[in-house]
Amino acid sequence: MSINLQMFIDQYGEPGHTLKADGFDDAIIGMDSKQRVVYSIEKILEILQKDDMSQEDALEHFYYNIEGAYVGEYTPVFIFTYKEFKNEFSVN
Repeated sequence: MSINLQMFIDQYGEPGHTLKADGFDDAIIGMDSKQRVVYSIEKILEILQKDDMSQEDALEHFYYNIEGAYVGEYTPVFIFTYKEFKNEFSVN
């Protein structure tokens, strides 16, 4: 984790409580008002697919192993972003 990311989490998170999903720092897009790290699902899927997973396997892995891992009130939040959706389906 970069020093800037750690500073960001320290600034907006709850020290000692805010949690991250290991290996997905590049998918972090912010923090919510409840001091939880917010991840882009699209970016997580891209990271998983770079590790030689098919799109279907990446989705299954995400929903079962990442999103499904509730570990308390500071469990990270995972969202689909409108911006990424809009970019994927935009007509040039």
